[in-house]
Amino acid sequence: MSRVFVTGSTDGIGARIADRLAGQGHDVVRHARDERRAEQCRAAGIADPFVTGDLASLAETRALAERVAGLGRFDVVVHNAGWVSRDASRPVTVDGLEQTFQVNALSAYLLTALLPLPQRLVFVSSDSIVQARIDLSDLQHETAWTAGTAYADSKLAMTAIAFAVARRYPQALCNAVHPGWIATKMSGDVAPLGLDAGADTAVWLATSTEPAALVTGTFFHEREPVTFNEQADDVAVQDALVRRCAELTGASLHQT
Repeated sequence: MSRVFVTGSTDGIGARIADRLAGQGHDVVRHARDERRAEQCRAAGIADPFVTGDLASLAETRALAERVAGLGRFDVVVHNAGWVSRDASRPVTVDGLEQTFQVNALSAYLLTALLPLPQRLVFVSSDSIVQARIDLSDLQHETAWTAGTAYADSKLAMTAIAFAVARRYPQALCNAVHPGWIATKMSGDVAPLGLDAGADTAVWLATSTEPAALVTGTFFHEREPVTFNEQADDVAVQDALVRRCAELTGASLHQT
């Protein structure tokens, strides 16, 4: 059985990923934004241990990484945490960064840079990246911002980071996944698919010994490889994005 850390796992797809993994007998550690949310989950009967940290804060993300690393090496890390703004104005974090980019992409980079390298990494992305674009001169949409564009672009950035990590660490399996249009707080009740469908491919990538799952640097949907945006596969874009993330966080990907 594996030791697994899942970010953003108090509700929605992340919670179902954690539920499924725990149900298979894996040792799961969940992540909550704060202790209040973790306590709500404990009161609802979730027995898995929690670590807390607000991914909209670089300081809290660093502290979260320290707490997780203090628990020992994990076999699998699932970067599931995601956020989309419900407001019409551009949200800025305590670090002065656009919040969608920081939570969805930069925090995954920072945790990967700070945590011991696991055997497998799974980045939960989105098919919204089809219409997205990584603009290295304006990653945080300082010139023009909409919630939908910021979300899609942040998920494309997250995917490019995943593929950069896959190239850098060939000894690990690092992949991205589109979970489908799932009924969650983020997508709303109009989405046609349930949480089990949304968790399925991520759980498969985290645990399966099937040859189809033992690959790296691939985007999956319904357990099948897909390509939604070729910019994610652009090595020059990946490398430039990783350099920019290192500048923003002060943390570089560790050496192999």
